Amino acid sequence: MGLAKTHTLDALSVGHIDHESGDAIARFPDRVLIVKATGRGSYARTTPDRYGFPRLRRARKKQHFGYVTGDLVRAVMPSGKWAGTWTGRISVRARGQHSLTASVGRINLSHWNLRLLQRGDGYGYTAQPEAAPSISQKNS
Repeated sequence: MGLAKTHTLDALSVGHIDHESGDAIARFPDRVLIVKATGRGSYARTTPDRYGFPRLRRARKKQHFGYVTGDLVRAVMPSGKWAGTWTGRISVRARGQHSLTASVGRINLSHWNLRLLQRGDGYGYTAQPEAAPSISQKNS
């Protein structure tokens, strides 16, 4: 069919398409959703050392100050080194100084500067532009 080799266009091409009778793919996606499994944390109550013996105890709670690890949040930092607005996945800490994974890396910030956008469901979502087929390929 002369299409680019991407997973999305391969999925559109599965099945019988009879070009002689006029069958064709009507639309090509310009953006695709990328889903990555990020997990929902672990139930482990202790952190083992290299021999497997318990080294320290973990907190019983997973939710701190209304946030859970994996939540998508927007942080508005009024001043300081990381002043600005940041969006990303959060790792919670018991004392309220959470860690945000943004496009520039990890940022440590207070729970007061956060606003919840989406609860963490164990997956990370991004939209990515799809390689569009060229004009000569659409006519074939």
